[in-house]
Amino acid sequence: MIKTFNTEGVCIPSENYMVNLDERLHTIKAQYIDKGKYFTINRARQYGKTTTLSALATYLRGYYDVIEMDFQMFSHADFEEESAFVSAFSREILALHVGYIPKQIEDAFIQFLKNDSKNLKLGELFQVLSLWCTEAARPIVLIIDEIDSATNNQVFLDFLAQLRGYYIHRKKRATFQSVILAGVHDVKNLKQKIRTEEEHKLNSPWNIAADFNVDMSFSVSDIKGMLLEYEEDHQTGMNIELIAGLIYDYTSGYPFLVSRICKIIDEKLAGSAKFQDYAGAWTLNGVSEAVKQLLVEKNTLFESLMGKVNAYSGLREALYTILFTGKSIAYNPDNEAIDVALMYGFIKNINGSVVISNRIFETRLYNYFLSAGDVQNSAMYKVALQDKNQFILNGHLNMELVLEKFVTHFDELYGDQSDTFKEEDGRRYFLLYLRPIINGTGNYYIEARTRNMERTDVIVDYHGEQFVIEMKIWRGNAYNERGEAQLTDYLNHYHLKKGYMVSFSFNKNKKIGLKRILFGDKELVEAVV
Repeated sequence: MIKTFNTEGVCIPSENYMVNLDERLHTIKAQYIDKGKYFTINRARQYGKTTTLSALATYLRGYYDVIEMDFQMFSHADFEEESAFVSAFSREILALHVGYIPKQIEDAFIQFLKNDSKNLKLGELFQVLSLWCTEAARPIVLIIDEIDSATNNQVFLDFLAQLRGYYIHRKKRATFQSVILAGVHDVKNLKQKIRTEEEHKLNSPWNIAADFNVDMSFSVSDIKGMLLEYEEDHQTGMNIELIAGLIYDYTSGYPFLVSRICKIIDEKLAGSAKFQDYAGAWTLNGVSEAVKQLLVEKNTLFESLMGKVNAYSGLREALYTILFTGKSIAYNPDNEAIDVALMYGFIKNINGSVVISNRIFETRLYNYFLSAGDVQNSAMYKVALQDKNQFILNGHLNMELVLEKFVTHFDELYGDQSDTFKEEDGRRYFLLYLRPIINGTGNYYIEARTRNMERTDVIVDYHGEQFVIEMKIWRGNAYNERGEAQLTDYLNHYHLKKGYMVSFSFNKNKKIGLKRILFGDKELVEAVV
């Protein structure tokens, strides 16, 4: 069977190209399972939770007995009453674990299924589970995936309470060695899910759970390992180090995004009109094209991202501030919008400040804000549409002319605006002008390491050619010279000889327009606005 990159469900090693999970599995076993921890693996959607759980269950069977369940297999009615839940739980146990259930325990589960009584209680179920833990030859680990399917039900809270009770009294009553619950939401705090007409239930009985701190994102090394396996099958001649690093730069290791880029290259680009074979597709140009296609596709991950942005005005405002003004937003776990965005993996908490998780999410959000109706009806967007055809010659983007025209239009349209406007909106209008020019052919992203209120670097990929443009607020000659030196460093990183600057100056005596600066062996083109 030919292996594929999988973004639709659980990855199977014999069928899919995967990162090597051995080190993670060993860490989870040693740091959590062996120590008898109860914990939740709560990560964003399509973050590899189910794949990790499946691999973990297989790995642990060498040391423990494992009960593996998926609450997606339970219906809504299964959570309405205790008796229905006990029956459904017994049904799943018998369906998945026949063969190593002790006969006495199997008979008890069968009795639960045969019992038509509405009076079955969770306590009876846990008595049987405790007896199973007593009679089992090895300690038992309980793994339950997709717990989000259950978290808005009182019966589920009662189930957690029973787990907690047995955990607390584990010296007196036999219980599971370890319990793992997996989902997007952390069931230690169910305020996002549990709601009744009378109250908001802010807490769950899962306060016994240990914090789960294993990094599930993919490192450059992880991606290299997956690509190495692919290369052994396809012999593309790709530069694995380069491609793995590039994919990581775009995704920050978000598992779905990594696999999606690889899948697009493998299945859509290789053999296409642009890339006639695998060798041509697995290049810098191919990754750039895959990113471009990913950014315009509809998928459940992006729909979830934009759904949260539209649902929480506070989140929308925070993201806009981060993207266009460079202002730092302090992480506050009590801010519901920020907390939700973190839980869903759209932002990260870096040293107490909120940052967007990766370039893909960031560019998708830039495109979203730049596509808003009021923005696209702006004068700057309209002149960009009128100008766009003059900047491309023989497939080459004339960035110098782009800057020249932007300076002219910005001065005509906004030259009499306040300094505050120029500082907070100048960069937005540059991106608004740039986007229709490269749209459909090129990509752009913001270099996160330089994004702040005073300077931001934009990286543009167009037909395999890269342009580095520094947008900055003019703070005097000394600051400007430091900016030139920093830009030169980035040009070295990208192996470029020419760079560009857009300086928003508040000096009333400034001279707008373009000027050239030689800095060492680099040519810098500065546009003063």
